[in-house]
Amino acid sequence: MKTFRTVALVTLVVVAMVVGYPLWLGFQIWDQSHEDEVVGADAIVVLGAAQYDGVPSPVFKARLDHALYLYNEDLSDIIIVTGGKQAGDRFTEAQAGESYVTAEGVPSDAVLAESEGRTTFQSLRAVRAIAAQQGVSSVLLVSDPLHSERIKRIASDLGFEGVYASPASYTQLERSRSTKARELVREVASLLAYQLFNR
Repeated sequence: MKTFRTVALVTLVVVAMVVGYPLWLGFQIWDQSHEDEVVGADAIVVLGAAQYDGVPSPVFKARLDHALYLYNEDLSDIIIVTGGKQAGDRFTEAQAGESYVTAEGVPSDAVLAESEGRTTFQSLRAVRAIAAQQGVSSVLLVSDPLHSERIKRIASDLGFEGVYASPASYTQLERSRSTKARELVREVASLLAYQLFNR
């Protein structure tokens, strides 16, 4: 009987951890998604998203527009755009982003591009290398609201001294509750994968 109770207790603890920890991460992701840390930093970093032959997708455009707002509020003198390209693409996400912000009046020498990363971790690791060359120690990260927790953790792990997130607003884009729920589940899975595999 004692052995049965021990096994049952261990099983209960394991189940609680398997279920509870992802729920805790989900809460942290959701909570961070509602935080807008509008502070000055050495660089504004825009995480890449889809582009169509050099034209940012609506999601990417929303991120770039928010970065432009932060730049025009004098929160940083530098914008770093990120993102590689998919097979068959003529342009990288970074190229599309750079073209967009310079067309909106940002001087070309104020824009840096990371054009190799195909994942969030790869892009931020490459941004860290650029930052070391440019003397950038603090970053204001711009991406989806639900992406904020993960990118802050990665940037902190990569050694940035100051890490802040100011998410883009998608009020102009229709996003159903089911879409938001799927995005939250996907983000929990992505953060778990990062914690387990550090990539």
